[in-house]
Amino acid sequence: MENKYKLLLVEDEVKLAQVIKDELQRVGYRIDIASDGNEASKLFSLHEYALAILDINLPAKSGLVLCKEFREVNKSMPIIMLTAVGEIHDKIQAFNIGADDYLVKPFHFDELFARVKALLKRSEPSTEDNKIVVEDLAIDFRNKTVERAGVSINLTAKEFTLLILLARNKERVISKQEILEKVWDLSFDTGTNTIEVYISFLRNKIDKPFSRKLIHTKPGFGYYIK
Repeated sequence: MENKYKLLLVEDEVKLAQVIKDELQRVGYRIDIASDGNEASKLFSLHEYALAILDINLPAKSGLVLCKEFREVNKSMPIIMLTAVGEIHDKIQAFNIGADDYLVKPFHFDELFARVKALLKRSEPSTEDNKIVVEDLAIDFRNKTVERAGVSINLTAKEFTLLILLARNKERVISKQEILEKVWDLSFDTGTNTIEVYISFLRNKIDKPFSRKLIHTKPGFGYYIK
């Protein structure tokens, strides 16, 4: 059964990558594969991943370069280094730039599953974290309410979901493709201006009545909140 977690696997050995993908999909994860560093960077910029599995020796950019790059953008996403190199200095280097775990090939899939599950559980927000606050904007998940500067703001279900996506990724630019996947559950652009319309709805409710703008556009890339 498919679960909510989408993982990024970066592995240049095509057959091995497919086997790992098949095994992870078998236990319910959704997987994107990149075979080189540049492809991995592109996928990472377009999608939100719950966890990344990175080989170290890759074409274009090494897994260590990717790990550092990913960590600068996302402080909390778990990263597992998957490699044939097992020297202690390689492990230390990986941990120093932000890796959370290190698995040496060959490995048992049960061990990979266990490590993935443990890291994902650790990265889940506490059930006590029922609110997100951005400046004077407060979003309450439990009660499905939004306030700004103490003023209650009424949002539709889609507007609320879109606002949560932006707020959970504070200061990170969210692409239209990611918004389609997360808010409308679409894997492709339908060619409509639905996203622009809903961003406009949010701005009219969240920003227009107040002096400071929170919702921003990065032309050609997407939207972010700060």
